[in-house]
Amino acid sequence: MKIELPDHRRLQPGPAGVVVLATCVGNEGRPNIITLGMYMPISSRPPMVCIGVAPRRFSHGLIEETGEFVINTPPISIEEQMHYCGVKSGRDVDKFAETGLTPIPSLKVRPPRIEECFGHIECRVVQKHVCGDHTLFVGEVLATSADEGVMDGDVLNVLRARPIVQKNHVYYTVCAV
Repeated sequence: MKIELPDHRRLQPGPAGVVVLATCVGNEGRPNIITLGMYMPISSRPPMVCIGVAPRRFSHGLIEETGEFVINTPPISIEEQMHYCGVKSGRDVDKFAETGLTPIPSLKVRPPRIEECFGHIECRVVQKHVCGDHTLFVGEVLATSADEGVMDGDVLNVLRARPIVQKNHVYYTVCAV
C-alpha cells in the first residue's frame, strides 16, 4: 500500500544523495567550507556543475562576491568533520581550524582545495538562478584533481574512494553488489 506524504515531507521518496564540501573565499581572503547535499553535474561540454545554497548561509555571500567555488569530495573517513562543516556557520568559526582539515592551493581559482578530500572540481560561476529557498549556482569547471590512489588511470574507483552518501543526516558509503 502506498501512502501520500505531507507537504513538509515531499522530498523524502527521493534517493540518498552524495555529500560534498564546497570551499569559497570572500574578497577579504578568509576561506570557508560548506557541506552540501545539493550538487549535480549538468553538462559535459563544457563541463559544468551546479550547487544549491540557501541565501542565509555565509558561503552564499562569499560565492556571490568572488564568483568561485571548489567542490571537494570527502571520503567517509572524515564524516565527523563533514558534518561539523554543515552545522556550524563560517560567520562564527574558522572551519579549517576547528576541524583540522588542511587547505591547499587550488590550480585555477582562489578558494582552496581540502587535502583530506579525494577529489576536487574548481569552478567559476557562470549562471545563478533562484529556485525556491535556494540559489542554484552553475559553475564552469576550470580544473580538476584527484588523489592518485582512488583512480584507475583517469577513472574514479568509487570503492577505493568511499564517498559519503546521506539521507536525513544518516551517512553511508558505497559497496559492490
